[in-house]
Amino acid sequence: MQEAPEVDVGEIEAEAEGVPAERTSLLAFFRDRDHTRGNLLVSVLVLALPSTLSMVFSFGIFQMVELKFLGSLGAHALAAATASDLVLRQGLMLFVMGMTVASQMMIARNVGAGRVGAAEHVAGQTFLLGGMLAVVAAAIGLLIPGVLARIVSPEPEVVALATDYVRVVFVMFFAMAASQIFATVLNGAGDTTTPLMTSFVVTPIAIFAQWSLAFGNSGMPDLGVVGLPLGAALGGVVGSAISLFMLFSGRCRVHLRASHLAPDAAALRQIVAMSWQPALHMAARSTMLMVFTIMAGRFGEKVQAAYGVGVRIEMLAIMFAFPIANACATLVGQNLGARNLPRAWQAVYTSSLVSLTALIPLALCVFLFRHQIVGFFAPDPEVAALAAEYLVFSSIILSFYGLYFVAFRTLQASGDMNSPMLVSIGTAFLIGAPLGYLLSHQAGLGPRGMWTANLIYALVNCGLMTAWLFTGRWTHRHRSV
Repeated sequence: MQEAPEVDVGEIEAEAEGVPAERTSLLAFFRDRDHTRGNLLVSVLVLALPSTLSMVFSFGIFQMVELKFLGSLGAHALAAATASDLVLRQGLMLFVMGMTVASQMMIARNVGAGRVGAAEHVAGQTFLLGGMLAVVAAAIGLLIPGVLARIVSPEPEVVALATDYVRVVFVMFFAMAASQIFATVLNGAGDTTTPLMTSFVVTPIAIFAQWSLAFGNSGMPDLGVVGLPLGAALGGVVGSAISLFMLFSGRCRVHLRASHLAPDAAALRQIVAMSWQPALHMAARSTMLMVFTIMAGRFGEKVQAAYGVGVRIEMLAIMFAFPIANACATLVGQNLGARNLPRAWQAVYTSSLVSLTALIPLALCVFLFRHQIVGFFAPDPEVAALAAEYLVFSSIILSFYGLYFVAFRTLQASGDMNSPMLVSIGTAFLIGAPLGYLLSHQAGLGPRGMWTANLIYALVNCGLMTAWLFTGRWTHRHRSV
């Protein structure tokens, strides 16, 4: 085979493995790498770095700017938006997360086995299911937004703002779902670079639209808190259009065609059958957020706003853990598809090390600079003080929680959907929620009781999930490989 005309990253690695180089650019190295062979640390970084940058840009920076906008709109708006997002939007995302977990596992396994056509068919059916879910969400948002808003807060002012906020979030949910499906489909195929490039276009548009619509800038109407989800949705519409163009034009590792969107009852049943366990697994965490948000609301809007600020900052830190865990899931899925169980195990060890290396320093930064961080987002001194106290407990969780993400994503990628679901549901309903109520109300610790319960719940959840992973039971069905 002829040598590549120029020396680059792909050529260096290929020569180290003793084979001719074919890659001619850094973009191709990231986008087209074969993750069933070569250095696993490189594969983890190739998959995780673009995904992390994408989350930093499209989720992290976006969330920080949105949180700043909410703080400027006042405590009522902050409570309405954060409570609605943590309870109701999270509820919607459960279905999308369950569906995309199943889709990523199936796509990765097919790509690893060389069945690219089958992977593309799964991707098309996943988009079809996402469209069905978006229609249901829009109907709910149009019919009962007030009912949903009253779930998250007893305060009349908060409910009034949350009703309009929820209506926009549910009606425009299709934009968020499409972006998530696009990223997951390509992640399963081993391409996390294309979603990153898309985020560079979408995020500035969304932020500008939020700034314009929430505050009446650039000649736009002053819509207040409603302008935030509407602006985000407009950015999402642009992202959806770009995503579909990339997929249908053949510019990605997954090439969709109209035939892939024709309903296939067998494929749809298979995706749904593998989706409900991951959805329930995520539901356990969402239930914890819902219960704690409602409990925080019983202590007043400032405690609820502080909890919302703390959780959003915590999620910004978790955005480093999830890409690494997703990279591990892709590597495990593809290498199981390639019938290489030892390499799948090595992917787990490598991803765990990378996750700990990334999150421990980050957790330390959250702890040391917690007052400065919350002060930027929450101008109210009482809200800022409560949120800073929450971050003391949260920083401890962040130092080890990367292992939890690697563990449950590995289990799901192997096809073991039940174990993560059972561990998460058990710890949430038997430890997290009841302990939060007992410590905050019965023991009279107030918000600090909730923070303490959350830490204990996270420790037990991570410990059990990681212990189950390293029993190796998930490998039993793959021993023949």
